[in-house]
Amino acid sequence: MMLENKLGINNQLELNRTEERLSKKKAKDLYDLGKMNEIEVGTFKGLSEIHQYLFEDVYFFAGKVREVNIAKSNFRFAPVMYLNQSLYHIDTMPQTTFDEIVEKYVEMNIAHPFREGNGRANRIWLDLIFKKVLHKVVDWNKIDKEDYLLAMERSPIRDIEIKHLLQNALVDEINSREVFMKGIDISYYYEGYTEYNIDDL
Repeated sequence: MMLENKLGINNQLELNRTEERLSKKKAKDLYDLGKMNEIEVGTFKGLSEIHQYLFEDVYFFAGKVREVNIAKSNFRFAPVMYLNQSLYHIDTMPQTTFDEIVEKYVEMNIAHPFREGNGRANRIWLDLIFKKVLHKVVDWNKIDKEDYLLAMERSPIRDIEIKHLLQNALVDEINSREVFMKGIDISYYYEGYTEYNIDDL
């Protein structure tokens, strides 16, 4: 189903390309303009700020909790009627250790609070928690797309795989622009967006 957008685009391929170009440019600005330093770390409020910043040029729902039930493959994300309760619970989850941070990330993925763009916003959110708490970030370039997607699919039942992948990809280059920018390109690649390289925007 075609998502309603601010640009009046009614062709799915055109929308995909435009969304990638505009939101990737915003991800770049998030870093280059220092906006990331203003985001609340580890809360839904912070995630909402990231999502709104990335997608505000494309979607009316940027940063807003979804009002429809959504599913991917055979997995149904948190039902709308329980979504706010779920987000409140996630806000109260501890984030003092690697395991706690990944468990919180898995729960936020299950919540999937937005209509679109959850994965891309969530991965930035996760990196901000790692950066603040562990003084590490994920080098997403070290995580294979299929391995990541399968691990995330299984994570609600068994989170050992995603923990293993993330643990092995942690680096201490927390202020590296290159690590961040490559990470955005990989994050978009996970979701099938490969038209633009962030450095060319």
